[in-house]
Amino acid sequence: MRILLAAIGKARPGPARDLYQDYAGRLAWPLTLKELDLRKKLPPDEARRQEGALLLGAVPVGAVLVALDEHGRQMGSEGFAAQIGAWRDRGVQELAFVIGGADGLDPAVTGRADLKLALGVMTWPHMMVRAMLVEQLYRAQTILSGHPYHRA
Repeated sequence: MRILLAAIGKARPGPARDLYQDYAGRLAWPLTLKELDLRKKLPPDEARRQEGALLLGAVPVGAVLVALDEHGRQMGSEGFAAQIGAWRDRGVQELAFVIGGADGLDPAVTGRADLKLALGVMTWPHMMVRAMLVEQLYRAQTILSGHPYHRA
């Protein structure tokens, strides 16, 4: 199973990017990060629409799409691992996660999503969301393989 993380914005050097890279390097599943950005300042609704088009354009045809959204479903690590395991066992080849810009995701993205996922009720900086997501992917991988990293 290949994993794509499509995100609005470019990561700058710093601790959040370093943490992302650390956990991304631990994954056995191939992971691709596509950083997308609008080149111009637009009103929030138009920016959200254009960012949504960029995100959807980055998602491979037939991929299972997970939208990181504050109004999404909250899952524990074991439930998240079980969901990924179910997709893997169903033969899913491409799993795509999308992270929108500062104004959130366009309804076209959330409407296309197979799962809307929230990483809790707090608001997180988008660069931290990348690191938190990839850590949870690594944790899911270790749960599914029986590795002792996750101690629940």
